[in-house]
Amino acid sequence: MTKKIDNSNSSLDEETISDLKEEKEIERIEIPAKIPVLPLRDTVIYPFMVSPLFVARPKSIKLINDVLRGNRILGLVAQTDGEVEEPKPEQMYKVGTVATVLKMLKFPDGTIRILVQGLSRMEVVRWEQTEPYLDGNIRPIEDYFEKDLELEALAKNMTIQFQKIVTLVPHLPDELQIAVMNISHPGKLCDLIASNLNLSLPEKQWILEIFDVKKRLEKLTIYMNRELEVLQVGTKIQNEVQSELGKNQREYYLRQQMEAIKRELGEEDERTAEINELRAKIEQAKMTEQAHNTAMRELERLVKMPPGAAEYTVSRTYLDWLTDLPWSKSTKDNLNIKRAKSVLDKDHYDLEKVKDRILEYLAVRKLKSDMKGPILCFTGPPGVGKTSLGRSIARALGREFVRISLGGIRDEAEIRGHRRTYIGALPGRIIQGIRQTGSNNPVFMLDEIDKLGMDFRGDPSSALLEVLDPEQNHTFSDHYLEVTFDLSKVLFIGTANLLDPVPPALRDRMEVLELPGYTEEEKLQIARKYIIPKQLDAHGLKAKQLSFDEKSILQMIQEHTREAGLRNLERMIANVCRRVARGIVERKFETRKITPKDLSEYLGPPKYIYEMAERLDEPGVATGLAWTPSGGDILFVEATKMKGKKGLILTGQLGDVMKESARAALSYIQAKADSLGIDPDFFENHEIHIHVPAGSIPKDGPSAGITMATALLSLFQDVTVRSDIAMTGEITLRGKVLAIGGLKEKVLAARRAGIFHIIAPLRNKRDLEDIPENAKKDVTFHFADTLDKVFELALNKKPAKMKPEIARIPEPIAEN
Repeated sequence: MTKKIDNSNSSLDEETISDLKEEKEIERIEIPAKIPVLPLRDTVIYPFMVSPLFVARPKSIKLINDVLRGNRILGLVAQTDGEVEEPKPEQMYKVGTVATVLKMLKFPDGTIRILVQGLSRMEVVRWEQTEPYLDGNIRPIEDYFEKDLELEALAKNMTIQFQKIVTLVPHLPDELQIAVMNISHPGKLCDLIASNLNLSLPEKQWILEIFDVKKRLEKLTIYMNRELEVLQVGTKIQNEVQSELGKNQREYYLRQQMEAIKRELGEEDERTAEINELRAKIEQAKMTEQAHNTAMRELERLVKMPPGAAEYTVSRTYLDWLTDLPWSKSTKDNLNIKRAKSVLDKDHYDLEKVKDRILEYLAVRKLKSDMKGPILCFTGPPGVGKTSLGRSIARALGREFVRISLGGIRDEAEIRGHRRTYIGALPGRIIQGIRQTGSNNPVFMLDEIDKLGMDFRGDPSSALLEVLDPEQNHTFSDHYLEVTFDLSKVLFIGTANLLDPVPPALRDRMEVLELPGYTEEEKLQIARKYIIPKQLDAHGLKAKQLSFDEKSILQMIQEHTREAGLRNLERMIANVCRRVARGIVERKFETRKITPKDLSEYLGPPKYIYEMAERLDEPGVATGLAWTPSGGDILFVEATKMKGKKGLILTGQLGDVMKESARAALSYIQAKADSLGIDPDFFENHEIHIHVPAGSIPKDGPSAGITMATALLSLFQDVTVRSDIAMTGEITLRGKVLAIGGLKEKVLAARRAGIFHIIAPLRNKRDLEDIPENAKKDVTFHFADTLDKVFELALNKKPAKMKPEIARIPEPIAEN
């Protein structure tokens, strides 16, 4: 290891000055063509500069010993990477300095310290050897310049600037100012200044590699001006800090004098008034015994602290949080069930399960006043009213409402708070929300609970386990407060689009209520009763100025939105309101009734065409049903066969589970080939390809199993699948049809596509209760527990005749 000694860069002793004066003697030293090269770490040695070096690498120590036994001349070249222990030629710069070893001092641990003086710049022409140390052929390089007025001006300006730097940097000796004034050679002046500036290794090497003295002076002038600006700004900041400290001390003494005068006059100072006010607030807060004792102990600490102390503000803020919390403040519940039902019905259409659960809670509260608050979780697609329902529940109960969004939270301290040892510490979101409402029994909504994150700072979902556990949350402890707070009276409501990302332990603590997507009839009623009046009011319109034909609303739902919720529908209605408001203001008309033919004028062409779309009626195509986070959808499964060796191709961005379903379907049909009328040798001579269109959308899940099996059998038997039927169900290798989820969403998707016959697993028959009556009335359900039953229901009996099949399919326009 070869390093430059730190203090050598900033000092110039008498020996150094003497050496600089003896330049002629140095120049007489004859430089060999081949010399050993000592790698330098993080430093550059310039010609005629005397510098100490610390040598510790075994190869470098051997090099120094050999040099001392010879002519004492060696090359000093910087490494490109200072972390490399034994650099190779390609890890060294090409330009360095020829130097002579003046002195050497050995240390007991085997390392040595040498004093070297640069002789001349050099360029390594060719590396001759790497063992036992680096050795190479070199070419000495002399400075070249022409004396002119510009060169003289550059040198003089550099001398003046460097003298300013010396006065601003404490560790640079004043002798340097004299030294630079006595150097007449501009190249040597430049090297001396560069060796004493705070430059990076690439910058120092750059100066070394510039052989034209004028260009070297210009480059170094830029570095010097930068360094001087930094030093001047630093000096200015330091002076301002010193001035501010003096001002603070003066203010402190004056305030002490003011307090002494007030004590003499018998007046109460501000500090005493503040302490008395805090003591009164602690008594009025009606805290728990633990919190009261903690607050009084902290107040005693505050009394003994000077107001200027750093801890004073921390302690005062802590007491403010303790006294502002609603330890004993709560709102009185509205236990009138009829009124609560009226409020819920006024705010939201349908959602009977959720409304019934809230009314049941009120009924029990009326019978048992100290009942703990329930922990609910509303789950459903975006836009079905989960968040607004929480606000409506608070209004029905007569409670305060607070909502926090958990989406993207990754720090456990966001829930439990930071400990007071951290600067800027605050309680967690739970305690902040309780303080915000001023009540210890609000309706507390934890929005987007399925979007919690987790990283090295902790797991927020684990911190919520205590919050959402009725057996624990009466003694909830926040890291900042360090005292327990009772959350058992709070009605917590979580919301999630999907339950899968919610950890099982957290899910187990919540009562899950599903809010599925709405049917077209439900959307129509919600639009008429809630959305249109709300948007008319928001846009300053009256009911007589703008009205909507019922058919226009239905067409808006079908052709301009495709969602389980209502956000896009509300956005479309708002668009119409804005356009009508502009027309009224511009006096184009006074009233407007929106009919289906007006929609293209206000909303543009339809985004989704719900029409009879033709596709070929041929074997190997079956219609399936899928669940998506935004509701249900239909999908087609296509199968085809090709002559070739045995194989199965699966395309359409299918997930692993869906691929397994396809293989299971094919295996079942192969196993029963004889009974199904298929030649067993058929599979040996054909390759099967299954494709699910909309290839840019990832698909997964087991519920397409019976659809794939039906498409395959349709292909093999050369018969078509009924065009008026869609199906969903998981299959086993034994041909059993297993239950699936999301039946309601899938049924609604089938109705939207104009399909009114649905094959579903027999075990899902119980789920019909969750499907609205208006959705069930025109749909025929066929339940099957085996694949044979599915084939019997789905396949036409006659061979295909290649005629077009009509299916009502929603397709987006101009989508890539």
